[in-house]
Amino acid sequence: MASEFIGHTSNREGSDIVPTTGPVIDKTYIRNHVQAAETAGIDRLLIGQFAQWPDNNQIAAYVFSQTERIGALLAHRPGLMQPTLGARQLASLDQFSEGRVWVHIITGGSDADQARDGDFEDHDTRYARTDEYIEVLKKVWESDAPFDHEGRFYKFKGAFSQVKPFQKPRIPISFGGSSDAAIAVAGKHADIYALWGEPLDGTRETIAKVRAAAIQNGRSPDDIRFTLAFRTIVAETEDQAWSNAADILAKVKAGVARQAGGNGEKLPSNVGSVRLREAAKRGKVLDKRLWTEVAEASGAGGNSTALVGTPEQVAEAILDYYDAGISNFLVRGFYPTEDTVTYGRDVVPLVKVGIAERQARKVAAE
Repeated sequence: MASEFIGHTSNREGSDIVPTTGPVIDKTYIRNHVQAAETAGIDRLLIGQFAQWPDNNQIAAYVFSQTERIGALLAHRPGLMQPTLGARQLASLDQFSEGRVWVHIITGGSDADQARDGDFEDHDTRYARTDEYIEVLKKVWESDAPFDHEGRFYKFKGAFSQVKPFQKPRIPISFGGSSDAAIAVAGKHADIYALWGEPLDGTRETIAKVRAAAIQNGRSPDDIRFTLAFRTIVAETEDQAWSNAADILAKVKAGVARQAGGNGEKLPSNVGSVRLREAAKRGKVLDKRLWTEVAEASGAGGNSTALVGTPEQVAEAILDYYDAGISNFLVRGFYPTEDTVTYGRDVVPLVKVGIAERQARKVAAE
């Protein structure tokens, strides 16, 4: 698979610094946002899953109905349903969209949000359950005949689905989680491993761990591709970009003070958030232009580091990650539609040129 450039869509307008507006399901906003992203050249949109959100499968179906080619990176939480049902739901979406689905497995970084849906298992138990869930998921997609399964968490007799994914042999599985338990499961099952925007040294470290886990499971390290999730602050001049960053930081800090804890955890304890906070302690700007102050101010509850600069400077920084082993690049905007369009229109073409040049040099050297 080629590199993909990924954006994000929600059920209505809003972000860290843009107040939430509109109805809980704002069809006009979703339609305008996803069509703008498609026109700007974005390949795929992350659609998250949270206990208080509308059903993200329905959001994905609406996105597909309003676009021609853009795909979904659809978050999916094991433990909230049986894997046989999850397999049929995802395969049905893949058929209706003619192959536009990647499933992004979220085991659960927030204990508070898991509890809202009645999931009180501890961290390592959740990952053990995810391991078995994905095993069944893949078997349902790929089996030509009914099968029985009896494991620690699930038991089925005669499991079978008439609907299979449009994509063959199955829907690509993206996986998130930075703990040792998460990396072990990723090494076994992931086609794509997603990590937040860490500095280059941390990124290389995580890639090496995931590849080692793949080898331990009898897979080639090249079987897994990598997605980096970050923010962008892009302007015509570097000075303007940093001025915009300062304005964003002030708004983030004001929002954190008002919310006093956000999504139920004052300081998220998942390993990915801890790693971003540790990176922020090393400096406000790391590598060429990885800005960490929002991660520090917000507690790093999500992808909260940003690349700041002109389109050329941000593209150069992204290509450094490509050289480190990242193939897919996911941006969530502080200003959702504006930042997504700027990324797709002004930055992505420059990155594609850089990737093409690198690939041409590799072919010439062989």
